[in-house]
Amino acid sequence: MKRLCKAASLPDAHILRGVLEQEGIDVHVFNENAQSGVGHLPVAEALPELWVADEKDFRRAQDVVRRFEAAPRIEASVRCSACGEDNPGNFQVCWSCGAAL
Repeated sequence: MKRLCKAASLPDAHILRGVLEQEGIDVHVFNENAQSGVGHLPVAEALPELWVADEKDFRRAQDVVRRFEAAPRIEASVRCSACGEDNPGNFQVCWSCGAAL
């Protein structure tokens, strides 16, 4: 296992995990409960982290993260083409079925 990145928040970590998993990259989110320790821990130590399970996927995962971070943010809602559910415009993955938006 190899640490890929830190996420700004737990929801961001899970959204990015979904994007990576749709690319066939197995990732794990660590520090999911560490934010309750802020005040006792430095903030940077309490941020959620994404770890790639197989180091062979690490470079590809880095590329996915770069594309994800560079993608323009849409403010309107987005309808999922897989299940028809409306999602906030900044979602990359459907909240209902997990399909890529």
